[in-house]
Amino acid sequence: MPVPGSPARPRTAVAPLTTEDAELLVAAARAAAAEAGATVSVTVLDAGGHLLAFLRDDRAVLISGETSTRKAYTALQLDAPTASLADAVRPDGPFHTLPTALDRPLLFIAGGLPVHRDGRIVGAVGVGGASPEQDHGFAAAALAALAAAV
Repeated sequence: MPVPGSPARPRTAVAPLTTEDAELLVAAARAAAAEAGATVSVTVLDAGGHLLAFLRDDRAVLISGETSTRKAYTALQLDAPTASLADAVRPDGPFHTLPTALDRPLLFIAGGLPVHRDGRIVGAVGVGGASPEQDHGFAAAALAALAAAV
């Protein structure tokens, strides 16, 4: 924390999530899903919640497109994996009113992960179409592939 009257320390810029990054995330999540025999949709959002990439496998259930997008949005807005948020929105949880507090619906089902660079959030990835645990694993595989590419 700066001392009052002293100049603030400049924040170092963090590279944004690029379309190349987004394509890598989609490809890695789809590869992990294919290896498991699952068909999914994958959504990648930038730090502002704007769509960078989306792909729905031909045989994935149609709703998977919506769920992958809402999982990514939820992970981005709350800067947390959606798998860790389910208990927080139960009636006795600290965020029980949160699903209706924002202008866009949130989804508290595993499969959404925030994407960080240098400790700052730069976007999110969401996977839908398989079981929640599988979707989470496919999203985690995507993040691992992005980290390995850096």
